[in-house]
Amino acid sequence: MKRHLSIHQNILELIGETPMIKLNKITQDLDGEFIAKFEGYNPGHSTKDRIALYIISQAEKQGILKPGDTIIETTSGNTGFSLAMVSISKGYNCILAVSSKSSNDKIDMLKAMGAKVYVCPAHVSADDPRSYYQVAKRLHSETANSVYINQYFNQLNIDAHYQTTGPEIWKQTNGEITHLVAASGTGGTISGTAKYLKEKNPNIKILGVDAFGSILKKFHETGEFDANEIYPYRIEGLGKNLIPTATDFDVIDKFEKVSDEASAHRAREIALTEGIFAGYTSGAVMQAVMQYAEKGEFDKNSKVIAIFPDHGSRYMSKVYSDDWMREQGFFDAVKQEQAAVEFIK
Repeated sequence: MKRHLSIHQNILELIGETPMIKLNKITQDLDGEFIAKFEGYNPGHSTKDRIALYIISQAEKQGILKPGDTIIETTSGNTGFSLAMVSISKGYNCILAVSSKSSNDKIDMLKAMGAKVYVCPAHVSADDPRSYYQVAKRLHSETANSVYINQYFNQLNIDAHYQTTGPEIWKQTNGEITHLVAASGTGGTISGTAKYLKEKNPNIKILGVDAFGSILKKFHETGEFDANEIYPYRIEGLGKNLIPTATDFDVIDKFEKVSDEASAHRAREIALTEGIFAGYTSGAVMQAVMQYAEKGEFDKNSKVIAIFPDHGSRYMSKVYSDDWMREQGFFDAVKQEQAAVEFIK
């Protein structure tokens, strides 16, 4: 049968090779050149497509997975969607333990993609039997012929980005990148990408993004797990209340913490200035870029690549909802909802 080169054989062939988009207006007052690596262009609308396809493919090669088996994972939403998408394409069942912090949009999308979803309380310790970590482990032990992806402690999470995201960025910038700014949740994206880039040029600065309420920044700086750093926060897919082994802290130069409120407004600003409909975590990355710039991290010769890991469609009931923003207390006399809708009676 003749293969038509312009026709993809399935949705999975669209994963990766995401575009680089120069940021013009939002960074106009900053020194340097700023470019977004927009992972929302993946078919599953996030960078997690990469690890879902890579980890499942590796499990198949090792004979761990066979058609009809069940894939189980812990997720804040994006990884779950990617796994559900890959599972449908490859013939697997999918069960997901999801944090209650995940938006309703994400949960509805997971159900629409055929996944069985267990929503677990977000603000409990990682070892609490109700946490999504423990629920996923229990489901794995109770489900025959199942594979637990375990992205937080899976080296393949790092390898996926070492094999794909890092080489793409190096090629797309002709090796001229000076700084990488990326969020750290499981740590796979920043670690794998950084490992590749540092091998190409050890002078490239790797700048992590953490959340207030997370322990990653302090652990990176001191090697100490400080439970006093942990408190509830709203940003999804960023920061942690445990230390993921999928984070290689040695390849990260420094971390910057960002707030829920500033990150939410920054996501909206990306849409209004650049026309890029980016997600909440992307807003956090952009906020970190601004804070790094304020601290003099960049100069006129800097070529800064910011990984925007997600798409705004996942946050319609959150940062792009005036009602949600108002409920969080994120609107004030300076930043208020935009009266962009007028009802004609």
